[in-house]
Amino acid sequence: MSTSLLVNKMNAEAASRQLPVEIAAFSASEFDQQFPNYQVVLLGPQVKYMLPALSARAAEKGVPVAAIDMMDYGMQRGDKVLDFALALIEQQGARA
Repeated sequence: MSTSLLVNKMNAEAASRQLPVEIAAFSASEFDQQFPNYQVVLLGPQVKYMLPALSARAAEKGVPVAAIDMMDYGMQRGDKVLDFALALIEQQGARA
């Protein structure tokens, strides 16, 4: 539930900035089906332990995977998490 709330806050922040983004939450079991559809994948703190395995799988398609800062997640800072996601996308683009 807290992940859905964070997604809502991120979507609201993106709308206020007039950014054309798609932000969604999925369970870890849906990772393989979903990650190719996105430019970045952020993991909630509760599944941070999966970061090495998921990063390796997504690297094949050039999709960065990172864990959301626990404080930003807990405080539901949609603006900070959105900035983090956008920075990861920008870094990935610079590498390409």
